Amino acid sequence: MLATVIYGERDVRLEEVPEPVLSTGGDAIVRVVAACVCGSDLWPYRGVTPTKEPHRIGHEFVGIVEAIGSDVSTVKVGDFVIAPFYDCDGTCVNCQNGVSTSCLNGGWWGADDQLGGFADGAQGERVRVPHADGSLVATPTVPSDDLVPSLLTLADVMGTGHHAAVSAGVEPGSTVVVVGDGAVGLCAILASKRLGATRIVAMSRHADRQAVAREFGATDIIEARGDEGVAAVKALFDGIGADYVLECVGTQESMDQAIRSARPGGMVGYVGVPNGGAELPIRTLFGTNVGVNGGVASVRSYVEELLPEVLSGEINPGRVFDLQLPLAEVTEAYAAMDERRAIKVLLRP
Repeated sequence: MLATVIYGERDVRLEEVPEPVLSTGGDAIVRVVAACVCGSDLWPYRGVTPTKEPHRIGHEFVGIVEAIGSDVSTVKVGDFVIAPFYDCDGTCVNCQNGVSTSCLNGGWWGADDQLGGFADGAQGERVRVPHADGSLVATPTVPSDDLVPSLLTLADVMGTGHHAAVSAGVEPGSTVVVVGDGAVGLCAILASKRLGATRIVAMSRHADRQAVAREFGATDIIEARGDEGVAAVKALFDGIGADYVLECVGTQESMDQAIRSARPGGMVGYVGVPNGGAELPIRTLFGTNVGVNGGVASVRSYVEELLPEVLSGEINPGRVFDLQLPLAEVTEAYAAMDERRAIKVLLRP
């Protein structure tokens, strides 16, 4: 089959790789209907995260179950399924505690699993899912094609944006600032609106992203950054800052922006993958009583909550996909996101 392999900085290739095979009883083979390029994929693509050797890449996919192991009971052949951006069994103590990203028996797509098999990267034609019962969520029926983009966001960006809002504690009547206008940041705006925030500020310099932010529920746009950006936020909120700030980038600058934009006693929910030596200013947090909560999002825990609203059309997070390409053009998909010609690119095998 065909799958994407990253070789190094700005070097991704679509190559022939072995077909996945069932091997452990609890696994499944899923034919990918849609995958995508994630902002976090750009860190190795740009060389920020070194690629030590060529490896499979991609961690967001939805598809049709083609085969299941003898021990699988929650999905069947022919089901349309959503996979989180990681593999988990759903039964270990960490999964039961709602932190399935720390599954004791799980792992990551594009890598060997703990069972002696291989979990294929998502940017390919098929994926072997090691823990089908724990990882996969089947939709009630095979969805219409127009729903596929929004369903795909439940594999990562919508669940991750929701995690930022939940981690911060967004509640009805609250004020929110979202730092980052990528797909996760835009979904964090949608999640904040869904949770009842009445004023939501999107920090964005890009007209196309600002338009989606407004559609998702942003009431204000701030283009400034640094000290000027913090001052602009505080000017909107009685000179003290917002109740909650959602950090969706992962740099030192974005975290600093988020912490200084929160009011004394406010909370920062962070989900941006840390890069470039991002650290927390403990003295600042201590002096302002600003809290920080978040981390890698256990999106599998949110799928059942968000799925009905996607299926009904109540929320449409698939709007973050502003470019769709065939898998054969995966190199262009990476380039488009790297060059900010696209918010997020959906791939169709």
